[in-house]
Amino acid sequence: MGKQSKENEIAFLVTVGVVGWLVPGGGYFLLNEQRRALIIFATICLTFFVGLYAGSIGVVDPVGARLWYLAQLMTTPAVFLLGEHAKSGAYTVYGKPADVGQIYTSVAGLLNLLVIVNSVYVAHLRQTQKGEM
Repeated sequence: MGKQSKENEIAFLVTVGVVGWLVPGGGYFLLNEQRRALIIFATICLTFFVGLYAGSIGVVDPVGARLWYLAQLMTTPAVFLLGEHAKSGAYTVYGKPADVGQIYTSVAGLLNLLVIVNSVYVAHLRQTQKGEM
């Protein structure tokens, strides 16, 4: 395996990971697994939106809940825009709905992180198997 092919493989793996972060399930879409990509997209987005519905946009709090926010940010970079919008403080939430919303939105992000790692791993396995033939 030459240096150029190794660099191409690494570039492809990074692309799969970045696309999987930009759009949940996007890494699998690049791997021509459209059905799996659609199921992942629907599951992660639905989980995230249920969290927003339960606790409002105020659960995306980059100032007061940094660890939760980092987990939420794994869903997609669009969460950064929600966090910037929520910084105004006009979306305060109290009680259990805020906790439930934070948990749901964070679980969506962590689930997407797991999917990203798995899609990069699958891409790596395919590249390795292709190189052996």
